[in-house]
Amino acid sequence: MTIKLILAAAALSACAALDAETLSVATAVQSQPNVASPVIAVLKAGSEQPAPSDKVGPPPPGWIAVDLAGPFVGYVKNKDLTKQLDVTPGSNIYLKPKDGTGVLTVFAKGDKAEITGLHSGWTQISLDKPLVGYIQTVTSAPMPAAAPAPESAAPMPPPPAAPAASASVPIAPSDVALSKLFEGTLAGTRTLLSPKRPYDWQLVDADGKRIAYVDLSKLLITDQVENYAGHGVVVLGSLDTVKDSQDLVIRAEGLRLK
Repeated sequence: MTIKLILAAAALSACAALDAETLSVATAVQSQPNVASPVIAVLKAGSEQPAPSDKVGPPPPGWIAVDLAGPFVGYVKNKDLTKQLDVTPGSNIYLKPKDGTGVLTVFAKGDKAEITGLHSGWTQISLDKPLVGYIQTVTSAPMPAAAPAPESAAPMPPPPAAPAASASVPIAPSDVALSKLFEGTLAGTRTLLSPKRPYDWQLVDADGKRIAYVDLSKLLITDQVENYAGHGVVVLGSLDTVKDSQDLVIRAEGLRLK
């Protein structure tokens, strides 16, 4: 009996040592046990290999299923947000803000996500949800070409302060917990063909596509707003939906030149 206990303890120790194996090279974690599937994470050389997952069935030979704690950076189409800016259950969470890119996971009821940025018709989120990924155990196999981490994986750092010579509306600390920084070019919405829009101003990307409308009604100084038109700006504010549409609006609390 004692010998059996010793052998069992030795086996458990061996498994623990295997689970805590240090990775010698950068290792891709893929969404499925297939080299053509999307890469959902890249583990750095020198980091510990995640523990094998017991949430799925046995993977094919040459693969190991592992648990990834998250959070993960993902992108959801704006149309998949509710009026309360929640992700609609059943929506695909993509690795990049572009059609045809890999799917990170499917948003399920009860999942937690926080909006962290805007990309034209896409919303960047931080998904607080554990995922199961797959690592190829054949060490000689090359890492898939899709291995580089998704764009904008790190939170958007605050931009440098505007030059002293540039007039700006100071960005003061906000009491609203959901206030964030948004970058883009400030542009007017009125044209000869569209003289009236829900808001007079919008934030557009490098291609001129609208990221979101900008509600400037809360700013104390509004007579200088025209000085920002056509320039890169940083807007501090909270994100909201436009009534009776799928458009987004930033309730601006501060504005400055980039």
